[in-house]
Order: sequence, then structure tokens, then C-alpha cells
Amino acid sequence: MPRSAALPGRASSNFEPPNAARRWDTFAVGSSEFAGYCSFTKAIEHLGDRWSLLIVRELGMFGPQGFNDLAAGLPGRISRSVLADRLRRLETLGLVSRRDGPDPHPAYRLTAVGQGLMATLGSLRAWADTWLPDDPDMLERDPDIVLGWLAQRADPDRVPGRPVVLELRLHHRYDRRYWLVLQRGAEPYGCLTDPLLDASRYVYLESSMPALLALARGRCDWSDAFEDGSVTAAGDPGLLSRVAEWFRPTSDQLPSSYAS
Repeated sequence: MPRSAALPGRASSNFEPPNAARRWDTFAVGSSEFAGYCSFTKAIEHLGDRWSLLIVRELGMFGPQGFNDLAAGLPGRISRSVLADRLRRLETLGLVSRRDGPDPHPAYRLTAVGQGLMATLGSLRAWADTWLPDDPDMLERDPDIVLGWLAQRADPDRVPGRPVVLELRLHHRYDRRYWLVLQRGAEPYGCLTDPLLDASRYVYLESSMPALLALARGRCDWSDAFEDGSVTAAGDPGLLSRVAEWFRPTSDQLPSSYAS
């Protein structure tokens, strides 16, 4: 046999240890033969579901909360059984603790370990705002999230003194209607059903889903949306002429307390 030929299970040269390639692969990240798994994989395995990081963010931003407050405050719709399961998991991981509150029900709060995750969540949010495209199906799945974004863009000093209702009619896969109520001195709020306020105080808006998301995320000004026709409006002319004034321009940064 020529000296250059490698025997099975033998090194191909005097300078290469037997099975060197296989031993190298064993320690490569992602290899199925890796004796453990890396910290990143552990984080994804324990916190990579839809709700866990949202719960951490909610407690980190708004402080200790009871179970019902958490269920109501989380964006989207979470079942009570899923919330209970995620809280138990976060307690087991040491990110959340449960203590007695002022009422008979326990309050959930972040531990020091959980607080240590908040900076990472802030970085993740900044990255998502910059690089992730909007999902046109989001409003159909979680309309309260987009209505919340719109409410955050409202300028509390410039909205009308009397309540005004923006009725949003959206054309996507289906025709959908949502309502946003604005009033100076009151927190703006969205509705999934008609709030049935004074009919003379309604402004009727029609929009595509991408156009609404651009407005809600502060990537487009209302005046531009009206001008290019991506949003059309009907109602009292005195109200119509002021809609753009009720929202912050794209150049305005939201206060840190509004971070989503």
C-alpha cells in the first residue's frame, strides 16, 4: 500500500491525531454530540415562548402586580392557565418571586435575576424597532396592541377638551372597525366595540393595514397620510381639519414611560 494512503481508523499523517476531525466536530456549537449546550440555547429553551419575556417586561416596567392585573395588562390575549404556567416557570428559574401584597392575593415581582434581564429586553426592542418589518396580520390577532400604539402617539396637550371618537375602518382580509377615544385630561383608550358616544364627535377614517401601522409606529405623519390618500376621513369638518394636530409628529420621540 502506498505510504500516502490512510488506513481505517488511522491518522493520514504522523502529525494528525486519529479521529481529529470527529473530535473537533464534537466541540462545535450546535453539534449533536456536544456534551452540554450553550447559554444562548438555554435562554431560548426556557424563555423563547410568546409570553415569558412579555411577563418579565410587564413586571419590570410597572412593578409588582397581582395575577388579574398581569392578565389584563399583557398585550394580546393570554389564557389564565397559560399565565399561571409561565409564572410558575419564571419562579422556578428565579426571575420572579411571589409575595403577599396589600390585599389577600399575592403579588408577583421581579427578582434581582429578573431585573438583570431588563437591559437585554431594551436592546431587543430597539433592534426590533429598527429591523423587523411590521406584520399586517397583527391587528387581526391582537388589535389592542395597535390601538395602544396609536394611543401612545396622541398628544395629551392637543387633543380636544370634549371626547372625540376615531372610528377606524380597515381593509385587509376582512373589513374591520375599531375605535380610539381621545379627550384632554384623560388617558386615550381603544375599543373593540363602538363606545356609543355623541355621534357628532365621531371622525370616520378608512385605511389599509400598512398605512395604519406606519401611523401607529410613528413612521408617518397623519398630514402626509391624508395628503397621499392612504387614509381617508369623513365627519365634522371642524374635527377633520384638526386630526393631524392630535398626534405627535414623527420627529417627536415618545417618553421613556411609553416604551413598548
